[in-house]
Amino acid sequence: MGIKPLSLDEIKKMTVACRIAADTLTYLEKYVKAGISTLEIDELANDFMQTRGAKSACLGYHGYPRYTCTSVNEVVCHGLPDAQTILKDGDIINVDVTALMDGFYGDTSRMYLIGNVSDDARDLVETAMLARDVGIKAITPNGYTGDIGFETNKLVTRKGYSAVKEIGGHGVGRKFHEEPFVPSFGKKGKGDRLVPFHCITVEPMVNQGTDEYVEFNIPGSSIKYYNTADGLLSAQYEHTVLVTDTGYEILTLP
Repeated sequence: MGIKPLSLDEIKKMTVACRIAADTLTYLEKYVKAGISTLEIDELANDFMQTRGAKSACLGYHGYPRYTCTSVNEVVCHGLPDAQTILKDGDIINVDVTALMDGFYGDTSRMYLIGNVSDDARDLVETAMLARDVGIKAITPNGYTGDIGFETNKLVTRKGYSAVKEIGGHGVGRKFHEEPFVPSFGKKGKGDRLVPFHCITVEPMVNQGTDEYVEFNIPGSSIKYYNTADGLLSAQYEHTVLVTDTGYEILTLP
């Protein structure tokens, strides 16, 4: 792989983009409630990024027509915001934002719980967060993507859930999506090398039931969105992480 490490100046720019993305998700907290549409969430996120001098990297990416991805309940990822999807009591939703600032991409997502969410849904959401965090803790300079996937999958399966295997994290920085692919399952010491001073996303998608999914087209775009094959819930958390020469630094902390 021809992964080129980021320079110190590039890391500073990357940190700014990631800060804006993280702040966008925090800003949305007071708005993501029952009664709001996913389109309104999308527009609020875009407005906030613009006030910080950034723009959405999602809009126009392979024809994608919105500023964010909003994945509700059984939607695994890439849910398309629209005016018809109104959040209701008991829903769970992932909002995924990528801020483009000064040529660099900050990518992060998190779950929001709407009103009175079931204990089962809460446990799934908590597991998705823990899966992301144990994956990040497995990052070592010149380690392997399989180290991340191994720890992620171990936690998820012990909790009785499944991790989506074909979709995962990725390199990010000068481009929205770069090498390497960062899976949510794997073997220690296997996969691609983790290059110091390069950024990756860790973003396991955790399903209540099967890890299989159904693919749907987005009109005018080559981007697909995915629902769980069994209609059960899915949850996801994502951070952008800088691999350093001694460990890692999470750039999208709230």
